[in-house]
Amino acid sequence: MSDVTQRPGQTSAAPGLSYRELEESSYDAGYLEHPEHEELLTLNFGPHHPATHGVLRLITTLEGEIVRETKPVIGYVHTGIEKNCEDKAYWKVIPLVERMDYLSYYFNAMAYCGSVETLIGIDVPPRAQYLRVAHMELNRIASHLLWLATGGLDLGAMSVFFYGWRDRDLILDLFEMSSGQRMHPRYFQVGGVAEDIPSGWVKKVKAFTAGFPKRLDQYADLIDNNQLLLSRLRGTNIVDKETLLEFGVTGPLLRAAGNPWDLRKAMPYSSYEDFEFAIPVGTKGDNYDRFAVRVQEMKESVRIIEQALDGLPEGPFITEDRKVALPPRHELATSMEALIHHFKLVTEGFRVPAGQVYQAVESARGELAVHLVSDGGTRPYRAHFRDPSFVNLQAVAAMCEGGQVADVIVAVASLDPVMGGVDR
Repeated sequence: MSDVTQRPGQTSAAPGLSYRELEESSYDAGYLEHPEHEELLTLNFGPHHPATHGVLRLITTLEGEIVRETKPVIGYVHTGIEKNCEDKAYWKVIPLVERMDYLSYYFNAMAYCGSVETLIGIDVPPRAQYLRVAHMELNRIASHLLWLATGGLDLGAMSVFFYGWRDRDLILDLFEMSSGQRMHPRYFQVGGVAEDIPSGWVKKVKAFTAGFPKRLDQYADLIDNNQLLLSRLRGTNIVDKETLLEFGVTGPLLRAAGNPWDLRKAMPYSSYEDFEFAIPVGTKGDNYDRFAVRVQEMKESVRIIEQALDGLPEGPFITEDRKVALPPRHELATSMEALIHHFKLVTEGFRVPAGQVYQAVESARGELAVHLVSDGGTRPYRAHFRDPSFVNLQAVAAMCEGGQVADVIVAVASLDPVMGGVDR
């Protein structure tokens, strides 16, 4: 029987020592430092975490507050859009592809319609090309505004969320005026656009572009004058441009690291060679550079929109090749030939010469492309899309591993992923 009396607050494993004395003694040293007793914690972000921006799951392994491993898990909202394209006539595919990256619907439609136009070999009228550019750049601003709003909300910047959402609604009003829909408008058609812009649309767009740059400066002030936000953005989740290129990352993420690659400059399409604009680039490739690059991109989009509207050519808004374009609606009441042609296109569709093409555009998130294969029929034999959100997710581990767990939220926000495009 032991003659040691145990006092309150004393451990029985080491008689005579209190818990504090035990920690300070050499009794437990070595045991805690042994590699076999290092504990790692597995933490799941998602699949319904507020900061995952969609149904994305991140399996994150932590050592204390440090991220040791991050694995993205996708497939929770798989829609099978690519496979469904094979069962639709070419012109009926447009509403499907617009719903992949549901924030970049004009870019989705541009890539697809451009691929069909390349296989057929038809020329898009200059007016339609300028209208496409104006709508795509408005779409770029709307997408970046949603990123800015939700990204600010992730960091507790409520004012940025409300202001960004307000200005995005103004752009959706313009889309509704020109196409009848705020989202997924099916405005881009093979050979041009569905209809000409209504009277007063140009005036309203110019009213928006006249005041929007000042509001962007206000957004920048809200971030740059908030030391808490700056501490979360500057010097965090840095990835160099060489690593990003190895992953295939494009768009604002790559440009924020110092690489100026932009398809609008490198491989111009839809008359982008007619416009003057700069390519904003960063220096460090951190979260702040990704924020700054997107803000500057919105200012450059305003420049492009104003140039497109000031130089908007006269002429048709869609190709006059009646093999692919529906006849004007007013002819249906007076021309039997137009009525028959309309019926045939709507029911059967048009045939596309056999072949394959890779068509790429610069979307709000990077290179968005379609590899379209035709067997000569009225439906695509294969339509495979390169969605930038899917590719950019490859860099999430490089951004997060070695950093703080709190920075995982900032990293995912800076990626700006849209899971509809990932799980297509």
